[in-house]
Amino acid sequence: MKNERIQKAINSGIGGALAICLLALITDVSDLLLLMAPFGASCVLLFSVPSSPLSQPMNVVGGHMVSACVGVVIASIMTPSPLVLGISVALAISLMALFDVTHPPAGADPIVIILGAKGYSFLLFPVFTGSVSLVLIACAYHYCLGTAKYPLPQKTRF
Repeated sequence: MKNERIQKAINSGIGGALAICLLALITDVSDLLLLMAPFGASCVLLFSVPSSPLSQPMNVVGGHMVSACVGVVIASIMTPSPLVLGISVALAISLMALFDVTHPPAGADPIVIILGAKGYSFLLFPVFTGSVSLVLIACAYHYCLGTAKYPLPQKTRF
């Protein structure tokens, strides 16, 4: 049991490292931005608890897209302030819950976007392409290891 736990922990770390390294390498080679800080936290869920509902593809991609949209819209109409940051995170959380795409790491997206003054193109690169890439890497990794079923069968939403 202890050896299984150790192996699972090692596999989780390797999966996260592989995913971030691949996105960073693709970014370096292609000049297409595929990374943002919240993706590190997404890797925790994708590789450590792949069976969690919060780790499923719709939650990862949908959560990041919803939250990033909030950040981009707020950044385009308001000046950054503690209140604006708090409201943007609250709105992102509420919309993720409403659309049933809660993904906790995505709660940081509005902060990253507002403080970094990111525009609408940020939604495609890195938010959409990066989150889809993370899901695909997780699918391949878990398939190759054969130790976790990922993704889980899609449930009916709404």
